[in-house]
Amino acid sequence: MRLGAAKDADHELKFMIGPEGRAVGVEAGLDDGKALSLPLVRDVSDLVPGLAGPGIRRRTAAGRRPRSKGRAILSATSRRALLAVGLATTVVATVLTITATAHAATLFGDDFNDGNADGWSKSGGSWSVVTDGSPVYRQTGTGSDAKAQAGSSWGDQAVQARVKPLAFTSGANRFVGVLGRAQTMTSYYYLTLNGSQILLGRRASGGYTTLASASAPVGVGTWQTLRLEAFGPALRGYLNGQLAVSATDSTFASGRVGLTAVFSSASFDDVVVTNVPGPGPTIPPTTTTTTTSRPPTTTTPPPTTTPPPTTTGPPPPPPPPGTADGFASVNAWGQNGTSGGAGGAAVTVDTAAEFLSAIAQGGPLVIRVSGMISLPGPMHDVTSDKTIVGLGSNSGVTGGGLNIGLPLDDDITAPPANAVRNIIIRNLVLTQCPDDCINVQMFSHHIWIDHNDLSEQNDGALDVKRGSNWVTISWNRFHDSDKNMLLGHDDSNGAQDIGRLKVTYHHNFFDGSNQRNPRVRFGEPVHIYNNYFLHIGGYGVASQMNAGVLVENNYFDDVEKPTRNDVGGDPGRIVARDNINVNTEDPIVTNGSVQEARSYYSYTLDPAASIPALVSAGAGVGKI
Repeated sequence: MRLGAAKDADHELKFMIGPEGRAVGVEAGLDDGKALSLPLVRDVSDLVPGLAGPGIRRRTAAGRRPRSKGRAILSATSRRALLAVGLATTVVATVLTITATAHAATLFGDDFNDGNADGWSKSGGSWSVVTDGSPVYRQTGTGSDAKAQAGSSWGDQAVQARVKPLAFTSGANRFVGVLGRAQTMTSYYYLTLNGSQILLGRRASGGYTTLASASAPVGVGTWQTLRLEAFGPALRGYLNGQLAVSATDSTFASGRVGLTAVFSSASFDDVVVTNVPGPGPTIPPTTTTTTTSRPPTTTTPPPTTTPPPTTTGPPPPPPPPGTADGFASVNAWGQNGTSGGAGGAAVTVDTAAEFLSAIAQGGPLVIRVSGMISLPGPMHDVTSDKTIVGLGSNSGVTGGGLNIGLPLDDDITAPPANAVRNIIIRNLVLTQCPDDCINVQMFSHHIWIDHNDLSEQNDGALDVKRGSNWVTISWNRFHDSDKNMLLGHDDSNGAQDIGRLKVTYHHNFFDGSNQRNPRVRFGEPVHIYNNYFLHIGGYGVASQMNAGVLVENNYFDDVEKPTRNDVGGDPGRIVARDNINVNTEDPIVTNGSVQEARSYYSYTLDPAASIPALVSAGAGVGKI
């Protein structure tokens, strides 16, 4: 048996190669200096004799996990036992899935890429499948009450679609949107846009009743994502992933789904119907409670905190739905919030050549990625003022990663005028990256990374380092990942990092990502709130080199060392509030004081108890 190695300053993996030239095991270096040798197993019984059986499926290093209805996960005690005998899996894992337990299901979907609208019943208007970057379902007439309906009669349902208004005529009840629990062409619930408002309502035998409304100035010619949920009598309407309106009504218990353009024209795409509640925070906020397996403890004497910023008044209110929040929304460094490619042209790409050309262009640009694109490795630079967004739920890149930042230069210790800035990355699958999946470096700022799926990288899934600042990382799913995220790459890099590395992490799903979720050096405040940490074998959050980390309203389930400040280098500071920590022997460690994130921006906390359902349903791709 021979060893093949992949190594950089922070990571080392040694793959054990068998006589047939195939990897048969892996030796991984952990943050605490220990090494772990692991077999790559072909059967569940190789790991735990007697565990394999009917109904159990597996995923190995060579394949992607099929859509699961449930998962069998080893307990913390069992996992430690397996580690002791060298049989646990951390870097290249066999993940078990069990089909017996009911879970989220997709009831219906249509992206119209087959060029037709078979299965849709129409009433009024002029409906056809046309090309708008990719195939879409368009209603062009503005002189009738146009509707199209599809599917079966479902009870609990969430119908989501991308909607582009094209024209509104004057008058009452002129709008475009989605329908739920449709009984007939004139009886249903609706979630619609009329150019100035989002409307949640009921139509019964032709008569319209508005149940809830909110301001939503939406121009024609721009794509919006609407999601109408009906669960029991509770109705909720989301705009671009954020809860906008809600109401209670019992008129219709079940029905079909649909699209509508009432005396208006619009295009529709990526229709998906599921049986689970969707993404976005709930409103209004509710009070929170704390549950921990053991009281938080203080480890080392608290070092001195960095003085809080000088402010002239309270921070502005949270931004409207569908826009960057957290640190990416702050007006700083000559950039007021993060708008990406807004104001520029939009292009749709489906080849590596098109994608690489688009991300290298100067000026604002919206880049729509259609399907999975195989990139040459390892990393590819993204220029300023870009929005990169995946279409549907299976678009992204594989084989290469995205680099946001200037070339490395230790002599630059202040933000340069040409620092990369104002980038949005949303709804992308990034997998099998030979280096990082996303790397942010060299004072890059105003970066929003939202609703992506990151996995199977050779280095970090999403690293932020070397003076980068004003970053928000939200609603992403991380899985099949070992050393997941660095914030600050080296103990000796204080000249670039101190006073910077301000990052917000919220509503992310750390789904078995082994360690560094994130590992923080120097940054303050680093705001980690409303995240779901599940089955973490290494550790959750680490704070080192006098970093200041605020950990609020997160849910830790079966996490070894939910927080720590003893990974290496000088200890950092951790303030923890209203988290839930279960199925572990390890406490949430705290130390010292930290600047408040509210000194910079406003935000609303979801109760920690709601996080498992909220984040598992809302994080990742296909949710915006």
